[in-house]
Amino acid sequence: MKCGVARLVTIVVTVVVVGVVAFVGGRRLATWAGGLGGPTDVTTPSNIAPGVSVTIEVPAGSAARQIGSILAEKGVVSSALAFELAVRGSGVAERLQAGTYLLETGMTAGEALNVLLEGPIVESYRVTVPEGLWVTEILDSLAAQTTYERGDFESALSDIDSSHGYGGGDLRSWEGGLFPDTYEFASDVSPKEILQRMATTMDQRIESVDWSDLEALGITVKDGVIIASIVESEAKLDEDRPVIAGVVLNRLEIDMPLQIDATVLYALGERGKVLSSKDLEVDSPYNTYRVQGLPPTPIGAPGLASLEAAAHPVESKYLYYVLTDKAGGHSFAETYDEFLALKAQAKRDGVIP
Repeated sequence: MKCGVARLVTIVVTVVVVGVVAFVGGRRLATWAGGLGGPTDVTTPSNIAPGVSVTIEVPAGSAARQIGSILAEKGVVSSALAFELAVRGSGVAERLQAGTYLLETGMTAGEALNVLLEGPIVESYRVTVPEGLWVTEILDSLAAQTTYERGDFESALSDIDSSHGYGGGDLRSWEGGLFPDTYEFASDVSPKEILQRMATTMDQRIESVDWSDLEALGITVKDGVIIASIVESEAKLDEDRPVIAGVVLNRLEIDMPLQIDATVLYALGERGKVLSSKDLEVDSPYNTYRVQGLPPTPIGAPGLASLEAAAHPVESKYLYYVLTDKAGGHSFAETYDEFLALKAQAKRDGVIP
């Protein structure tokens, strides 16, 4: 009889052990086994691509559970619970420090933990590069936010690796190659490291976008980035971006000149100017009033919203758009007469000069 009881106990223990192993191995469980009031799991949003550099801020006094939630929300790990289990299993909770860390999306819990155990970035500072800047403006901005001169950054560009360059040896070959964002760097970072981080991030962002719809139309990813830069220069509201991208494609399809003011401003190297008829005659491959098709390179640094808009343009019959809202919204037209009517109304409303 004792033997039978012992066998029963063994079976029960085995089942419990198997259940625990299954729980620990599974990375999608939302709560502790048995519903004992454990934490709700936080998982990575489905639209975050792997391999993208991200900066994480760990507040002072954060427990493993809180850090796991931060990592999961940023897409670094797939599950906050997986990270917490990795910390508990390693017995290193007391070694986790507050501070700023540089990680990547799509890491395993163990990989992320190893980075955190190395300690935060020492004496770091932030650099912010807004969307839409020309590469010359980006270099000026970096020089203003760091201890380096503009020439240091310009010289470093020749040593940068990128999958999405546009050829040539001048600065314009780097248009659209540096991703606009806020970056955290160690205080001893070099100009090359800053630019390489921005170039790598742009490569990662471009690769995270699904370009299949655009490629089905016979348009390359490189041309898609050029379209994205135009959208970035023209649109102020996110809802307008894919519609403007669609207008660009509609004009290209019927061999209509793009006639986009932002390309002329880029050719002139001037911002915010009201273009004259003489300006529209400037001899430049970027002047889409004179040259058919897209400009040879992007005309600025597109953000992710503009990249997505270029990859997924709205299908319409629109060929024109005009700024009609002081908040930045555009109205769209299928015919030139409709466009003129919208433009006249925008002038009466004081939206455009």
